[in-house]
Amino acid sequence: MLAKDIGIDLGTANVLIFIKGRGIVLNEPSIVVVDTETKRVIAVGEEAKEMLGRTPGKVKAIKPMKDGVIADFELTEIMLNKFIKKAKARKVITKPRILICCPTNITPVEKNAIKEAAERTGARKVYIEEEPKVAAIGAGMDISKPSANMVLDIGGGTTDIAILSMNGIVSSESIKIAGNQLDQDIIKYIRDKYKLLIGEQTAEDIKINFANVYKPKKSEKIEIKGRDLITGLPKALEISQEETKEALDDSINRIIKSCKNVLEQTPPELSADIVEKGVILTGGGSLLTGLLERLEEELTIPVLIAETPLTCVAEGCGILLENRKQLEQDQ
Repeated sequence: MLAKDIGIDLGTANVLIFIKGRGIVLNEPSIVVVDTETKRVIAVGEEAKEMLGRTPGKVKAIKPMKDGVIADFELTEIMLNKFIKKAKARKVITKPRILICCPTNITPVEKNAIKEAAERTGARKVYIEEEPKVAAIGAGMDISKPSANMVLDIGGGTTDIAILSMNGIVSSESIKIAGNQLDQDIIKYIRDKYKLLIGEQTAEDIKINFANVYKPKKSEKIEIKGRDLITGLPKALEISQEETKEALDDSINRIIKSCKNVLEQTPPELSADIVEKGVILTGGGSLLTGLLERLEEELTIPVLIAETPLTCVAEGCGILLENRKQLEQDQ
């Protein structure tokens, strides 16, 4: 059997694998659990996430991707190999072609590291595409015409904002403020205000299920549990929805500022298109309660969320793999 082409959304928070003819076959956290003494990999993905913050001293849960780029080359390669094997993406006769996505502002060295990691998993050829462009395609935008499309992709490690026209990026910005930073904002706020230390999983749950960054209710409260930094003992307390907005305000304002920067760099004719079409939100961060309303108020343009924001990049990979001629032109 011949190998199928593979699209990989190599995210800071999650890795998604798309196989031509099969669709999205894998969606797992970008986490590896390692025994630091023997250097043995114990778990990857979903299994590794369950161990986050719960491992003994010599066993460490590591995120090999940081801010959309490879922080640990060896572990990224091991993680990719295990995921590709799990997705049954490799066949005996031929090696697959792999399309892999990266943030807009990474350096050539970082881009080569991503390419090399993919090549070492056994790829015949590796294509690299910029994430906001692939996300826009996956969200159903037609970026081939001479009219503007704006995408705001809020991932785990980076937020990418781009204006696209005629299959290219007209203006863009990539910042290291995204889902992971929002979790850290919540941890820091609770630590500073209440001297209570909570874990990353708890912070993520608050962000997804409770936080509101636009007109939150003071009366809405949630109980959180952690370790009291003064006594060292376990402790529970309540925080309000209003406090979550306060915790996340700085990061949300930085995302809004970057959107304004990109809009300011856009030619007037294309700006007119954006007033009409608005901006499409993709990535897990787009699901943050109140974000859409906050952006509409600040940017004064329509804001829409993609139909499947969490899988837009992987779906965009699938569309691009079908159009290999365009893919070859872009490289």
